[in-house]
Amino acid sequence: MATPDVTPSAKRWLPLEANPEVMNQFLCGLGLPEDEAECCDVYGLEDELLAMVPQPVLAVLFLFPITSQTEEERLRQDNEKRGVISKVYYMKQTVGNACGTIGLLHSVGNITSEIKLRKLGLMFCAAFLEKDREMEVAHSVAATAGETEASNNADTHFICFTCVDGELYELDGRKSGPISHGASSPSSLLQDAAKVIKGMIQKNPESLNFNVIAFFKKVAGVF
Repeated sequence: MATPDVTPSAKRWLPLEANPEVMNQFLCGLGLPEDEAECCDVYGLEDELLAMVPQPVLAVLFLFPITSQTEEERLRQDNEKRGVISKVYYMKQTVGNACGTIGLLHSVGNITSEIKLRKLGLMFCAAFLEKDREMEVAHSVAATAGETEASNNADTHFICFTCVDGELYELDGRKSGPISHGASSPSSLLQDAAKVIKGMIQKNPESLNFNVIAFFKKVAGVF
């Protein structure tokens, strides 16, 4: 996505396509075993469509268009005072168009007890991500594998929703830190995130470019 708070001279990557296969390829590049977990489309936010998503859901990714409304909301939230939430894995986005990568790192970074990465650890800070060649290669391979031609001129943005210690958090690399949306649980994460996402969509009724992707753990003998 186009990142307004990234300086013009900052490094820019090609954006990841909102495509589960592309994201799964990136996660594979990070060392996530294919039989461990993967991403899938969420075809709607109604209960019957949410029920079709494989469980357990470990994180939810949401792609939305950047509009004047979303920017006003971001600035308002950044002006609110919040304490440091050390229990949540969070990193700022300083690389342009890296929001898909940041969203996936937020996803896996908060569920390290549920999955194992063979290659890369998750001790990333924003400055390190800018210089990490292996991470950039994994991103680039996935970004160019999509069905649509990759372009630097993206006007959408990925964020992640995850449950940490019984609380639903929104993780957006363009904001000042994690945002709590109240109580949640691993079993209700998808439904709780869907409620927040519905509210965000309702605030931008003229926009249509939304996408929801679930990151779920595979169960032996089921997938």
